[in-house]
Amino acid sequence: MMNEPISTIMKKKLVTVKPEDTLDAVRSIFLSRNIHHLPVVDDDYHLVGIVTSHDTYRLNLKFEDYHMLTVGEIMVRKVAKLSPEEKIGVAAELFLLNKFHATPIVDASNKLVGLVTDFDILRYNFKKAYPTQEI
Repeated sequence: MMNEPISTIMKKKLVTVKPEDTLDAVRSIFLSRNIHHLPVVDDDYHLVGIVTSHDTYRLNLKFEDYHMLTVGEIMVRKVAKLSPEEKIGVAAELFLLNKFHATPIVDASNKLVGLVTDFDILRYNFKKAYPTQEI
């Protein structure tokens, strides 16, 4: 059931940030887009890190101080990532073993091509079990 490639469920239209962006920009994106994970890319769209709403929460900073920090200062640099050909079950296992909620999908040259979340996997399995049900 989870043997299809991740590319079938990953999000392809992504919002990203760069290491030099401020946390003000990140907070604004999180609030306006209702998302919790932002891949960090360089000018050539190569993945260099990820920043999550949890990362910003752990800083325990006042929002008015967010302009003083950049994404590069707080992003996670060692990112678990998968290729588009990996199976959906591999992503599910990665999430369960590491308590992750999202992982970037990159091509062979580390260029960002997508993002998959635990919600994407949940929706995928729900649609398989209840194909006529609207969600």
